[in-house]
Amino acid sequence: MAEVGLLPFAHVALQVATQVLPPYRSRFSKHQFTQPPLLAVLCLMRYEDWTFREAEVRLREHQELRAALQLQAVPDYTTLYRFLRRLEDDTVDRGLQETVRRLRRRRCRPVAAAIDGTGLSHTSVSTFFLRRLEQHAHGTKPRRPWLKWLIVVDVRQQILLAQRARQGPGCDARALPGLLDVAARGAPIGVVLADAEFDSEANHEHIRQRLGAKSIIPARRRGVPNGAIRNQMFRAFPKKPYRQRNKIESIFSAVKRKLSSRAPGRSLTTQIRQALLLGLAYNIYRLWYWLAPMRMSTEPKCCKQRVCARAKFFRCNTYKKRGAPSRRSDGHSSGSESHRTLATEHDSPVAEHQSRVNSRCHSPFQPSPVLSCGRSLKLYD
Repeated sequence: MAEVGLLPFAHVALQVATQVLPPYRSRFSKHQFTQPPLLAVLCLMRYEDWTFREAEVRLREHQELRAALQLQAVPDYTTLYRFLRRLEDDTVDRGLQETVRRLRRRRCRPVAAAIDGTGLSHTSVSTFFLRRLEQHAHGTKPRRPWLKWLIVVDVRQQILLAQRARQGPGCDARALPGLLDVAARGAPIGVVLADAEFDSEANHEHIRQRLGAKSIIPARRRGVPNGAIRNQMFRAFPKKPYRQRNKIESIFSAVKRKLSSRAPGRSLTTQIRQALLLGLAYNIYRLWYWLAPMRMSTEPKCCKQRVCARAKFFRCNTYKKRGAPSRRSDGHSSGSESHRTLATEHDSPVAEHQSRVNSRCHSPFQPSPVLSCGRSLKLYD
């Protein structure tokens, strides 16, 4: 991703990391670096898809980025790698729950949750390169195991509520109860949307009895399925609310296009941790995007709305109609003037600006441009 909004993302990542990690791991640590800035750097690496060496170079180059992360010195790439090895999955889960709490704030309405999984590559090798290798080898090479990333999202806010990573391929139906229990801690669940991969009578019963939510999962087997709830899904499947499940595919696309499509690492533990950090970085990105409208914007549209709100009465009472009586400076009214006159108050800043523009005109009948709310207004004779 382009380095736009890098400092705001670092600020938000540091705030989230401060809430979930103590400054030091133990009282015997060197006290050279604190843990929250290192976790924020790891999230920044997943946000920009940096390697450990690239992160060290970028931190050494950007002084403002180090100030935003509250780093007195630049950590070595081996320091970041060792911190990633020591980082626990529960810490990343607490960071994800902290972002959910900040994004939801005081919302108590039950959410529509969707669950699905996707694959992440453990290397940067493209599929085109693998296909070319197979063509030159005159055969298909055995594929290495890839990483499966399962997430539960809120389809309305499009944020992650829970996540899990494991080695793929494999069936994900057994992972649904545990993921939904974790997601229910951050937000009450009203309806669960899943594809046919998670279809089972036990999953339906867990959603409806344990969580008290509605389950919409299509039956995957041909013929009349076993079980009362699965039979009900087969007989009268609610197609319209199930369409919201497609938003989780949009989230997968956004993550792989904007952040990264891989979970690098030599060991499976490192790959799983990189995948969990990818989900945390996406939620921090959504949190920063949600907080962006609260800051002062320099876009023309927002600026136009602010100026129009301040000069609302000026825009409404800019000119009088042709031939209407106007008040002279001596107190007498005259309606024989053929040109339009301004009807603004002198205490308005816009009126002062307009009076200065009119004073520079050579003739009262000469058209004079007046800038108001992004539009060009003219006085005609």
